[in-house]
Amino acid sequence: MELHGRVVVVTGGASGIGAACARAFCMEGAKVAVADVNVEGARAVADDIGAIAVSCDVGKEEDVGALVKTCETELGAIDLFFSNAAVATGGDPISTPVDTWQQQWQINVMGHVYAVRAVLPSMLARGDGYLVHTASMAGILTSQGNLTYATTKHAVVGLAEWLSITYHDRGIRTSLLAPLGVNTPMLGGGDSPFARAAAGPVKEPEEVADMVVQSIRDERFLILTDEIAQTWMERKTNDLERWLHGMRRLQRKIDDVG
Repeated sequence: MELHGRVVVVTGGASGIGAACARAFCMEGAKVAVADVNVEGARAVADDIGAIAVSCDVGKEEDVGALVKTCETELGAIDLFFSNAAVATGGDPISTPVDTWQQQWQINVMGHVYAVRAVLPSMLARGDGYLVHTASMAGILTSQGNLTYATTKHAVVGLAEWLSITYHDRGIRTSLLAPLGVNTPMLGGGDSPFARAAAGPVKEPEEVADMVVQSIRDERFLILTDEIAQTWMERKTNDLERWLHGMRRLQRKIDDVG
């Protein structure tokens, strides 16, 4: 898909990957809506790039529905919906409150589901549309010290794969963004224990945005931000026991530095 003239919605667009992608989409000539629960941040990004800003809590279906209606009214039919918003708090199965699990499930998983429910019917009717989902390598591998994030991102991977299999031949394209470390507020500016222990350099959001634009142009499903990610995926599928052993070593390294 070429982005010029297309109507694009980006959730979690006030900062990080979302903001960088909103800028990149605008540079490609797209008409962009920057959506975020942080409406002041979304407005700052939107004002800077000539987009519109919409307040939206993706964990609430009524908010996502209102976002879609606003975009359709102000910009036109939505061609591409980029479900990017997410939260991460860390945690384990014992100490993490159930309310935290529920909050992250609503935002990290149901936010994607609500978006699909809101835009897919009209896309199917047109026989054309694009869904982009930000997961993480946490959803393909895992994320030490952050069980809720790893679990919810695994669900996003499953959702995106299902959508690609089911609707590709009906004109709907799907991409799954699975970054490793990216210098965003979620990663603590690249200074979190995981960022210090992880292999490879931490990418800048603008680098990731360029990859997303090219992947949309190529209509490629899986968007990896680091070559090492492909290697790790292959190690996991080729020898799960060996991969688990390696991940335990990484866990010990993280424990040592933090």
